[in-house]
Amino acid sequence: MTLTAAHWLYALVTLVIIVTMLFRRGVVLPTLVGTLLVASVYKGSFVGGLQAIFNANLVAAKELFSIFLIITFMVALLHSLKDLGADKRMIAPIQKVMTNGHVAFWVLAGITYLISLFFWPTPAVPLIGALLIPAAIRAGLPAMGAAMAIALAGQGMALSSDYVMQVAPMLSAKAAGVDKALVADRGMILSLITGGTAIILSYVLIAKQMRKADDQAIERELGVLGSDQAALEMAAASEASGDKTVTRLQKWGKLFAVLVPLSMLAIMIYMVQTKFSGRMGGFEGGDGAAFIGGVAALLLVLASVAYGRVHALDKIGDHITEGFVFAFKAMGPVVPIAAFFFLGSGDFAGSILSLGKDAAVPSFLFDLVKSAQAVVPSSGFLTAFAILIVGIITGLDGSGFSGLPLTGGLSGALAGSSRVDPATLAAIGQMGAVWTGGGTIIAWSSLVAVAGFAGVSVIELARKNFLPVMAGLVLSTVIALVIW
Repeated sequence: MTLTAAHWLYALVTLVIIVTMLFRRGVVLPTLVGTLLVASVYKGSFVGGLQAIFNANLVAAKELFSIFLIITFMVALLHSLKDLGADKRMIAPIQKVMTNGHVAFWVLAGITYLISLFFWPTPAVPLIGALLIPAAIRAGLPAMGAAMAIALAGQGMALSSDYVMQVAPMLSAKAAGVDKALVADRGMILSLITGGTAIILSYVLIAKQMRKADDQAIERELGVLGSDQAALEMAAASEASGDKTVTRLQKWGKLFAVLVPLSMLAIMIYMVQTKFSGRMGGFEGGDGAAFIGGVAALLLVLASVAYGRVHALDKIGDHITEGFVFAFKAMGPVVPIAAFFFLGSGDFAGSILSLGKDAAVPSFLFDLVKSAQAVVPSSGFLTAFAILIVGIITGLDGSGFSGLPLTGGLSGALAGSSRVDPATLAAIGQMGAVWTGGGTIIAWSSLVAVAGFAGVSVIELARKNFLPVMAGLVLSTVIALVIW
């Protein structure tokens, strides 16, 4: 195989991207410039390079737009539930279950996991933090323990599998050139292994620090949070004594506080049942996210009508706008990054470079890896851990998802020489990237929000999470190699 100047330039830009991530800087600029340079050199035309920048981002946007839609509808639904007060009602009964610190730890982890599966951790953390962290601390769980439970269960275990919204599996699978359902299933298993290991180890570390109800440290930590139970009770009483409009919203809030969790539970039961019965009903092709998005859209319509009736005509538009704003803030930078790595794939390079139907299509990343097979050890063990390390490195930017096109692309390219299934490698890389950048072991990620709601140091929280998370990642990678 003959490597062209464009191949070597692609390799250089990829190296620059990895180094930039190591320094915790954004990589949108080098990916845009890299796309321009590689395309210009390959086509021998600067104008062609400029066209390739637009084409690459357009291709990436088309491939990833379903992600934006599912995020939009789920976040819009959450905003409509806030209008009715249903979001708070959904988790208010959980407070009564927290009888002591030990129970509180596991309840926090479980509820955070379930809510984050459907709504993602970022919008879920404020809800959980405001309502359940004070109750958990009052039950005897140290604030640091509450923060660890939320971060590991939500921003680690739930987000790394992303099994419901399937943003992460889609990014990984597209770049690796494999079936998204396969990456999603393997990612779910690896996330449970990693998360189970990390959460159990964290519980062991925090169990000795559980407090009794009369411990003075409880009031000190509640004071840091600004939690005033009397004020909360007064606010609830004021809410209950409102006019007819408030009374009507309370009734609808109670209804949707039951309807939405039951709907999400029904979705999960139906999808699991069809998967194991062999009647996938289209879910194996990625339509599972469409099904969930459709249910979310219907619930959004019903909640908006319940809140405003005639005003729902305007209100629902506001919520969808809020959903799109959140989606583009979360995923916008991923588009140009994915565009560069799509350029490295033969599946997309033709349309990006505007090549004819009969023209030879380059596959920059795959060609580079194939040419290096003679000097790279063909060890599945080394390859799997190399992908894991690359994933961790890409997560250092604090995003978690921005590195998935790279880990996915490398997984597809290295699968042949390592004799490890590319879907397995992609899932391993996904674990490294999301557990790191998603917000469990680096202080400049969204872990800041968790620490803020718990009233603890984000540096100390990241430090305490580090060993449990790394132990979980190593164990899940080893198990992946054994079972797949």
